[in-house]
Parts: sequence; structure tokens; C-alpha cells
Amino acid sequence: MTPSKVDSRVEPRTTQDVVQVLDEAGARHGSAEQDRWLEGLDADPASALRLYEDMVVVRRIDAEATALQRQGELALWPPLLGQEAAQIGSGRALRPDDFVFSSYREHAVAYTRGVALVDLVRVWRGVTASGWDPYAVNMATPQVIIGAQTLHATGYAMGIQNDGADAVAVAYLGDGAMSQGDVNEAFVFAATYRSPVVFLCQNNQWAISEPVALQSPVPLVDRAAGFGLPGVRVDGNDVLAVHAVTLEALDRARTGGGPTFIEAVTYRMGPHTTADDPTRYRDPAELETWAGRDPISRYRAYLTDRGLLTEDEETRVQGAADRAAAELRAGCIGLEDPSALSIFDHVYAEPHAALAAERAAYAQYLEGFADPAGSEDGDGAASTGAAAPEVAGTRALGSPDAKDGAR
Repeated sequence: MTPSKVDSRVEPRTTQDVVQVLDEAGARHGSAEQDRWLEGLDADPASALRLYEDMVVVRRIDAEATALQRQGELALWPPLLGQEAAQIGSGRALRPDDFVFSSYREHAVAYTRGVALVDLVRVWRGVTASGWDPYAVNMATPQVIIGAQTLHATGYAMGIQNDGADAVAVAYLGDGAMSQGDVNEAFVFAATYRSPVVFLCQNNQWAISEPVALQSPVPLVDRAAGFGLPGVRVDGNDVLAVHAVTLEALDRARTGGGPTFIEAVTYRMGPHTTADDPTRYRDPAELETWAGRDPISRYRAYLTDRGLLTEDEETRVQGAADRAAAELRAGCIGLEDPSALSIFDHVYAEPHAALAAERAAYAQYLEGFADPAGSEDGDGAASTGAAAPEVAGTRALGSPDAKDGAR
């Protein structure tokens, strides 16, 4: 049965209750309150241009990863199209010693933290359980369990307090996570202990096929007061506004003011993941409306009006985006499949009899697929013929027969 399209009622109640610096045409109307947090950016044209380059590059990376999934090179991919300003604006506000706990769509945040492009797709290709070393970039690997990362961030922030440091933990979550118990528990602990944590909710209007209005008849930011959290609602498609409110929240956390909840009102222009078909539940008119609020077009207009974005600069940025896409593709295709038995590595720190028995049983199972003409590898599995069961749950999910991957 095909579900009917639902009115998501995504318009804010008024334009006054959403912090905005750039309007949809790219004209700047920010107040003195936001301008003071943007003084550093205003004084440094290179940093202002970097925000634009970041958004263009991550959009190109996102498109390339989506194409890789459609071509069977990735099992799944959660696109970020439309949410570039919310992620880049906040990500570039962080210090290197801050620590990020994200959901599974924050590829742009990972980019700002210095995660290698190929590391963005390792998990989605199914060749590893963790894409990068969290301590190398001060960002945990993506959390797929909805909302669980908010508790991790709060606990980390409490550790920062105990250490007497002034770093901040930042948790990224989606509007759908606001109904999860973990998130509500994290809010309670953070507010009670005045922990240095910032909760940044990217309200992209859709929790898979459920519009945000079905789980919250009021703006999500209004929930913050019930937990004793300062809350701010910002235009998530305005990179300058997001940057400003994030800097303010970080400053509050560093100076003992405790946590902040930020609701960045944005829109998911693509599917929830590449396994989703948003045309089944989303009105095309809604998509068209939000396309007119595109974060990159808005910021491009602003930079062009200021004389910062010239044709030569635009050409340079587009070249950087194409090179990043080529690097991502080459890195993805060059990833090697792990041996079948490597799944048993690093499960326990010390030898474990039950795990050893399971490993032996699986090795014996794989031998049943051995090509009589092949030879055995060091793991006891055939070097040819044993690949079918090994990749049955990984690359095969991205094949055309798998209907665009797995949920």
C-alpha cells in the first residue's frame, strides 16, 4: 500500500522567532547580537570564502557518494543535500580540542574535522566497523542508533568538567531523535550538571517518512525550556547565522554557562537514505519551496555582492570540488575487502574460548564454498570461491538487484 503524502507543516510560526543573518536572496540583515560573533569572519575574507568552498565541496562529495551507491560500490548512503550550511556553519565554529558526537548524516562536519574522504565511505562500503580513529580528529564515528550519541556527548562533557578543561562536547541529532528516551535523558543530565555540551538539532522536517509536525505540534526549540536548557532557533540554511549562534553556545559552555540546545531549521532535499523513495510521501511543491532557500545559492549571492566571489575564485572552488570527488571515488573503489574471518578480530582484548569456537565453525562453513581448483589462504578459507558468503551482506546490498541497498 502506498502511503499518502502528508502535509508536513514545516513553516516557522513567524520569521521573527528564527535567527537569521542572510535572507533568501543573500542580503544581510543580521542584528548587532549576531554581528559581534561574526566580527572575526568579517575581518578575514579568506575565512568567509572558505565557508563557501566547504559547502560546495561537501555537496559534490555527497553527490559522488550517492552515485557510488547507485553503481553498486556502496551498500548505502545517507545524503546531506540541503543541510550544508547547518553543518559547515557549526563545524567551522569548533576548536580542535572540542569533541563531536554525530549521527550518520554529518559528513560535512566530519570534513571540517579533517576526516579523510575515503574514511567517510569505509563503513558504507561494508569493509570496516569504524571509518576513522576518533581521537585523531576529535570526532566519534557515526552513531546509527537514533539519539544515543547525545548521552555519549553529555558523559564526555561531564568528563571535561572533572578535568577542569574548557573544551566542549557537541552532539548532532535530527528532529526524529527528539522523541527518543536517550535524548531526553541526556538533556536532564546536561542541565542538572551544567555540562559543557551543545546539542545541535538539524530539523530537516522529515524523520524518514514522518513529518516533524506529527511528533511535535510546537517548534522543537520550545522543548528545551522544559529541561532547563537555553534554546535558540536558527535558519539552518543561513551559514552565517548558524556560525554565529554556535559560537555563542560554545562560549557559554566554555565559561561555565552550561549546555545549549540549537534547532537549525533546514530541509532534507534528497532521500532519507539511498534506500528511501521520498516521492511516496513528500509533496513536490514543498521540495520546490525549499529549493528556493538553497544555502549555497544564498551565500554565493552574498559573497558576490561583497566582491569576494569572483569568476576566478568560483572556478577555483569548482575545481577543488571536482578533485575531492575524484579522490573519494578512487579511494572507495580502491578499498580492499577484508578476509571473512577478520570479523572475529578485536572482539575481545584477550583470547576467548567461545569466540575461537565460533571462528573455527565459520571457517569450516566457508570451506564448503571452496573452489576445488583454488587454494587455501592463511585464514583457512579458500582464496577463491569463498567470496560469495563473505560479501553477501556488504557489496551485494548496493547492487541493482538489492533495490538501492538496505535500510
